[in-house]
Amino acid sequence: MKDSLNLDHWARNWLIEKGVNTEMAPYLSMAIDLAILFAASFILDFLAKKVILRIVGAYVRRSKNEYDDILLKKKVFMGLAHLLPAILIYNFIPFILNDLNANFLDILQKVVIFYMIIIFLNVMTRFFRSLEEIGLHSKRFEGKPVSSYVQLFILVTYIVGGVIMLSLVVGKSPQTILAGFGAATAVILLIFRDTILGLVASIQISANDMVRLGDWVGLDKYGADGNVTEINLTTVKIKNWDKTITTVPTYAFISDSFKNWRGMENTGLRRIKRHIYLDLNSVQFVSDEMYQRFSKIRRVSEYLKTRQAEIDQFNEENKLDTSVLINGRHMTNIGVFRRYALKYLEENVNIDQNETVMVRQLQPTEKGIALEIYAFSNDIAWVNYENIQSDIFDHLMSAVGLFDLNLFQSPSGNDFRSLNVNDE
Repeated sequence: MKDSLNLDHWARNWLIEKGVNTEMAPYLSMAIDLAILFAASFILDFLAKKVILRIVGAYVRRSKNEYDDILLKKKVFMGLAHLLPAILIYNFIPFILNDLNANFLDILQKVVIFYMIIIFLNVMTRFFRSLEEIGLHSKRFEGKPVSSYVQLFILVTYIVGGVIMLSLVVGKSPQTILAGFGAATAVILLIFRDTILGLVASIQISANDMVRLGDWVGLDKYGADGNVTEINLTTVKIKNWDKTITTVPTYAFISDSFKNWRGMENTGLRRIKRHIYLDLNSVQFVSDEMYQRFSKIRRVSEYLKTRQAEIDQFNEENKLDTSVLINGRHMTNIGVFRRYALKYLEENVNIDQNETVMVRQLQPTEKGIALEIYAFSNDIAWVNYENIQSDIFDHLMSAVGLFDLNLFQSPSGNDFRSLNVNDE
């Protein structure tokens, strides 16, 4: 066996002096060399991490920039320390194992190269994750799908690393490997279908500012209704109001319809659009007796005077016989109540008067005639909004009877039981 290093000389001679067989001495000396090499690599790894931690840590403590703190927290620099032992082993193995089969030596060196590539990929992953955290906490990228782009960069990095490792295994250049992938484009597209669709969707979402982190969105198809907590390359996570998490494909925001409540949150207004059903049989013209009672209600007293004056003038000018109510013009109790409800909304401090405030009738149905309240609350907090809306309808439903109107509701079992009791 040829002498590989001076180290090998003393180890082999020392073993022979200790009575080791001359045929076994070279192999044992080689094992000793490898043990010393690996011990040196572990020591180098330990020292490198200590030096990097001390130097980088001291710089980070002096720096006012927060970005380097994130890089240190993600252990980006510490990952680089693992490359030094690998480089040491790669350069010294040929000297220690120079008498082994060349093919076997080549395999060992490729294994070390694979290890270095994996370490490099790990470092790049930590670096990109650091960029992701920086982007998520930066106002410049607020609401942008930073995680999607980071995942794309990581994916490309791993593809490049995989191509290089495959080229070492088959002994071909990376260009040749990539050319071979070109022939399998259909298979690649099938495998990475979701990734490609997610990438395209992420770009469109970002360019059109369709969805941001923290947005309240609703997708009926997926049963999602809540805040966006994460936007990735392939999925968007939505935390629903019932505290469950719904994961939706990113491209669903392009292919399907969804509702984004960001406009409501930006304006600080939330729409109230709800109606109550009135019994059609309770709708009637306002009689003199009803007029006297309604005139005592502050919110419609002035309206009644003005409106009645207009009606009387019209009837007199057209010489109409108003002794028959169907002749001429007359106010109705539902019209007066509609005016009362509008005045009530206009006096409500929780309703924004710069937006549309309206009380309107909807198409009559088998449930009666619907009177709809359309307005905007100036408090969008969920609990406060619901309380404001409930207070409005509590008042209006209680006031209906004062205008000789009846609320409509479908008969219940108690209604039928009451009929049976009366019949008996």
